[in-house]
Amino acid sequence: MLQNEASDLHLKVGSPPVVRVHGELVHLEHPLVSREDIEGTLAELTTQPQRERFLERHELDCAVGVRQLGRFRLNVAFQRGSPALTMRAIPMSIRSVSSLHLPQVIENLALRPRGLILVTGITGSGKTTTLAAMIEQINTRKRVKIVTIEDPIEYLFRDNQAFIVQREVGTDTTSFSAGLRHVLRQDPDVVMIGEIRDLETMETALKAANTGHLVLSTLHTTDAVQTIQRVLAFFPPHQHGEIRLLISEALQGIISLRLIPRADGQGRVPACEVMVASQAIREHMVDPENQLSIPELIAQGTVQYGMQTFDQSLMQLLLQGLITQEEALSSATNPSEFALRLRGVESTSDRLWEASR
Repeated sequence: MLQNEASDLHLKVGSPPVVRVHGELVHLEHPLVSREDIEGTLAELTTQPQRERFLERHELDCAVGVRQLGRFRLNVAFQRGSPALTMRAIPMSIRSVSSLHLPQVIENLALRPRGLILVTGITGSGKTTTLAAMIEQINTRKRVKIVTIEDPIEYLFRDNQAFIVQREVGTDTTSFSAGLRHVLRQDPDVVMIGEIRDLETMETALKAANTGHLVLSTLHTTDAVQTIQRVLAFFPPHQHGEIRLLISEALQGIISLRLIPRADGQGRVPACEVMVASQAIREHMVDPENQLSIPELIAQGTVQYGMQTFDQSLMQLLLQGLITQEEALSSATNPSEFALRLRGVESTSDRLWEASR
């Protein structure tokens, strides 16, 4: 896996091992995997209690460290009555926001004293890596206590300026909601939740953000508007008015990621939509009729707030030579307007692209 610079390894009975390299699946030249192969691998990588839990629940998520190789996130599940295994490589070092080709505004958001910041994107879009970079930004700059609740713990943080406590679901706490239920009594300044999955976790995150804590977490959504809608979807309809007001007060920013193949073929680079909760955006969050206008405010807030849309991010990556025109067009939110811009045709939204020139 590491020799092929792969992000993921997939094993199932009756097939050769498969790795994901720069987003594409590649079959390795290796004999077909047997059930004994997978069971032997599990015996080496997991503990007896973990294997018993897997046999009971037919699902297992954990992280493992392999000496002289690195750290990996492990998922085991049954398929066709046999165990199947997926491993993701976790880099040993935590990269900075700038080295990930992410905008500087993300560093500024990480240093906010309070509020809720959500990092979103599809699976494998770089949410965990971005979240780790933000935690490390805090760790190097602020004397605060950081409590993380993760499933499983992926990046291992070492105390620098901050005092960091990492708790793993299943080992240190029974669930995200259980871990969060008591976290405010642990004197945290910053709370990092690996993923918001249920109503109770979302309620606690909003409560913590509104009581003077900085809360960072992830959601599987694709952009700012969808993220706001997903937060509302956790709650029953009769509470939506109240929750809109709560979100508008708590939310500091939404960072949405998509990974785009690099022009030089050496991996992928993130295109990044960044919404900063300006006063105008807060007002649009409260009013459901104006919510769909938020992308226009993001595009207009580039100079003053450091915000950017996906298409503005793609234009910057293209002008820097990091991605090809073909990839930029295929990934654009509005391909026709993007193509017009590339051809130098003036459009009615010309002012929205000032930061991309």
